[in-house]
Amino acid sequence: MKVIHVVPYIDEQASGPAYTTTTLNRVMNELGVSSQLVVATDTKCGLEALGRTMRAFPRRKLLLRLGRSPEMLGWLRAEVASGAVDIVHNNSIWMMPNIYPGWVTRGTSVPLVVSPHGTFSEWAMRRSRLTKFLFWHGLQKRAIAHAALFHATAPSEYEDIRRVGFRQPVAVIPNGIDIPEAKVTDPGRSRTLLFLGRVHPVKGVDLLLRAWVELQLSFPDWSLRIVGPGNAEYLAELQALAASLAAKRVNFAGPLYGKDKMQAYRTASLFVLPTHSENFGVAVAEALAAGCPVITTRGAPWSDLAEKRAGWWIPVGVDPLRRALEEAMSKHPIDLAEMGARGRAWMERDFSWRQITGQMIESYRWIREGGARPQWICHD
Repeated sequence: MKVIHVVPYIDEQASGPAYTTTTLNRVMNELGVSSQLVVATDTKCGLEALGRTMRAFPRRKLLLRLGRSPEMLGWLRAEVASGAVDIVHNNSIWMMPNIYPGWVTRGTSVPLVVSPHGTFSEWAMRRSRLTKFLFWHGLQKRAIAHAALFHATAPSEYEDIRRVGFRQPVAVIPNGIDIPEAKVTDPGRSRTLLFLGRVHPVKGVDLLLRAWVELQLSFPDWSLRIVGPGNAEYLAELQALAASLAAKRVNFAGPLYGKDKMQAYRTASLFVLPTHSENFGVAVAEALAAGCPVITTRGAPWSDLAEKRAGWWIPVGVDPLRRALEEAMSKHPIDLAEMGARGRAWMERDFSWRQITGQMIESYRWIREGGARPQWICHD
């Protein structure tokens, strides 16, 4: 089987889809599938490590934000026309590299698979509404209308796919996660509440700051660390908000990658993601895999946190966040560490990359060859 994955960009600041698509591509090759990741880029960040399983094409400077790459389009068209490609898998929408897979597969026998990666959520669809309305009706909708299969990382994303009008089969397969070394708990050290992710309005960092200032005097041994890349203007707004609220012991640490990022998870006592909308929430899985208990909102599909006794799943808002933080920060470090250990065991059991990749490969075979429908594929 030969698979081509298309993603608009994989630079480190792209976070979620950049991590999941590159890892899926790598593990597919390890499992014997000929998989290639195709990306349009104006940077060399991270490209060398992908070697022969990745192909990069330049973005045109005109309308750079759309990621135009005639070279990518021409290459994809030639590959599909050669008859050697079995699947084209498009990741995300709203950029020209997410249009090209639909153009080159339409009218051919090569199935198109589409992973929206959260771009169909109600929150995401409301952002830049006019621009998206024009792009959707002018290009995007028609480009993916003939998709043979959609991929959702959670049941909530399956509902988003149905809400925007697509009735094709949907494979509900979560993202996988790498499992790092187990963390070591030191009950005597100061404790850190960690936010790690893209610093963007959707992530609810403003809610976190407002909840934090209500608790900071009651928990003097705790500090808040905000880690991640973000728009300079929005970062300045958040820092101004922190100053106006007289927030104490708050550190805006900027982005961390690789081992430094994993060390941030391993040294944190508690992870928080007060998001408005998330199709999966890779950072939640990363934190759990590192042995860190999690507080996140119902904007993220992590309802099992409470059942697994690994964290809190709460409504979006300052008050519910404050209550959850107060409960969590009041716990003994050993109790939090036990919650983190349960979360790590959960990630090892259900979210290994080999298991997830195997499900994706079986989904590809099903849409090409038919037979019994895999249990994770919904078709109603």
